[in-house]
Amino acid sequence: MGNNNRWAREGGVIDELLLENLYRNPEGNPLIFDTILLEKVVTESNITLLLNTAVYNVLMATEKTGRIESVQAFCAQNSTNYELVAPLFCDASGDGVVAFQAGAAFRMGAESTEEFGEKFAPSADYGELLGHSLYFYSKDTGKPVRFVPPAYALDDITQIPRFRSFNTSDYGCRLWWLEYGGRHDTVHDTETIKWELWRVVYGAWNYIKNSGLFPEAANLTLEWVGHIPGKRESRRFEGDYMLTQQDIVEQRQHVDAVAFGGWSIDLHPADGVFSEKPGCNQWHSKGLYALPYRCFYSRNVTNLFLAGRIISASHVAFGSSRVMGTSAYGGQAVGMAAALCARKGLHPRHITNEPKLLNELQRALLRTGQHIPGLRLEDEEDLAHQATLSVSSEFVLHELPPDGPMMVLRHSAGQMLPLPEGPVPQLTFWVVAAQDTTLVVEFRVSSKQHNHTPDNILERHEISLRKGRQPVSLTFSEPMPYQGYAFICFLKNDQVSVQYSQSRVSGIMSVFNKTNPAVSNYGKQEPTGDIGVEAFEFWTPERRPKGHNLAVQLEPGIRMFGRENVRNGFQRPTNVPNAWVAAPTDLHPTLTLRWPDVKEIREVVLSFDTDFDHPLESVLMTHPETETPFCVRDFVICNDQKQRIYEQSNNHLSQCTIRFAQPITTSSLSIHLNAMNGNVPPSLMEVRCYAIP
Repeated sequence: MGNNNRWAREGGVIDELLLENLYRNPEGNPLIFDTILLEKVVTESNITLLLNTAVYNVLMATEKTGRIESVQAFCAQNSTNYELVAPLFCDASGDGVVAFQAGAAFRMGAESTEEFGEKFAPSADYGELLGHSLYFYSKDTGKPVRFVPPAYALDDITQIPRFRSFNTSDYGCRLWWLEYGGRHDTVHDTETIKWELWRVVYGAWNYIKNSGLFPEAANLTLEWVGHIPGKRESRRFEGDYMLTQQDIVEQRQHVDAVAFGGWSIDLHPADGVFSEKPGCNQWHSKGLYALPYRCFYSRNVTNLFLAGRIISASHVAFGSSRVMGTSAYGGQAVGMAAALCARKGLHPRHITNEPKLLNELQRALLRTGQHIPGLRLEDEEDLAHQATLSVSSEFVLHELPPDGPMMVLRHSAGQMLPLPEGPVPQLTFWVVAAQDTTLVVEFRVSSKQHNHTPDNILERHEISLRKGRQPVSLTFSEPMPYQGYAFICFLKNDQVSVQYSQSRVSGIMSVFNKTNPAVSNYGKQEPTGDIGVEAFEFWTPERRPKGHNLAVQLEPGIRMFGRENVRNGFQRPTNVPNAWVAAPTDLHPTLTLRWPDVKEIREVVLSFDTDFDHPLESVLMTHPETETPFCVRDFVICNDQKQRIYEQSNNHLSQCTIRFAQPITTSSLSIHLNAMNGNVPPSLMEVRCYAIP
């Protein structure tokens, strides 16, 4: 939520994990998240889980093909050696322990500007590697606790230029900047780096407890200090394509796209906490970027996939692709590719060389809810495309009623509205002026249709306001240049309050030109030199329970929420809402599929709106709810005899796959959306039906 990447949370497996974590663990307890991850693994019968087991040797095939035959591993917990033999391997270990021993081509350190033309390539004084971080947690015991530092604690905390940043409220992930080691070999010197980080942690805690500057720390004790440092960077392995800065900033399209990234290019000074420089140097692109499949396998080890932070990327591009959500997303693509290769007896590169195989992989990923920018699911096996659709009602956006709070325009605020190409509706908003003043309103769009960065001002109105409450009617002469989101932006004015609405609707949101220093968002990105990134403003949403839409009346209303959206190949809002939304007054919202002849249906897949704009951080951040309000909670599916063939209650996931033990013989299916998780008009993103499992 710190940049302009709207509805950009990862889908598929990672989405399922994060939604389950929200449901069970909105407080962000990392121990509970561990149980969810383990549960998902141990309930899959085809997974053999070997915890605490380290690969120490890789055996290559005798023929000179660069093929891994097996790996040998040891578990110190049960004193057992394992030999793992397989046709395919994936290294997602972070340091590339298998890939390195297999002789896979790799890089370590930064590339020069000249090699790929990356203008953000770091200088020698900044350093070529990101360091390690070590976290700690404290707790209040309810009584005074003294702290005697260990002998190895850092004596002089002022050696850390930002020592004044230490405080009693930061813990865990908030201490990401407690970093060191970028001048070392981040593989073989990890223990040395860890000891230096321990020195820093215990020295910092000594400073907090014993300097006298933090009386609020009197009852605090250290609850936990990490034993394994969080490693950001070591080896990066070469695939058939290397992701670069330009892929991210220019949002280059790739025919073999299988995932996406959206984090900033986030590089850190190699000296970490001992550096005078800021803890990070983050630069954002204007939208999502695609990750090509060619980055996810080794170019010279024929049966080796790559996943996680070690994929084929330059040091600069790695600054964005290394983060955990993006790593998980790429990992899902690798898993699906490995399944395809295993079924057909192929190696990873075969998929690149065969367009039909690549299309099969992309289709399989899209079916699971893995959004790939620019790709829609085109599924010939989906019987929904042969059906006639009918619905009980369709939402038309005539109004977001003025029943919400009044908010002072201390920051510029914008309402995102999905519009067809052509004339813009007449819009009426409501404001209260503390005194006579001038309000500036701008009609903006994104320079790229699929982005959500309002960098193109089409029209600007300066409106004279008198003191008191009044409507603001807007008529724009400029047409909407394409089907997509318009941004109606009210520029900041401390003398003006804007009326908001309590109504929330799938695919509609408000954004604000605020700041979020945690992700280097200061309202506007302004590069200080020619570093190959663009200048633009950030317009970002607020977390619920805030983030109300602006109250507005529209004439004519917006008809962008129709039934055909459930089979348009998208499962989340993109440049349009992509959802069928029922009218708020519809007491029995129903979508029906009818076929001219009887079908035997084995499987139905429904996709719901779980607010892909909410990032669902797994730990540390807390969440205001356990289910997203846009999601359908209870639904029923009936056949052509109006018999219930499936019903679900307490749903909180994006995708529900219903597999019937025996095929359902019917000429129609009706889907009844009986209850929502919030006070939101019922919506459905997608319906798919299959005859063959």
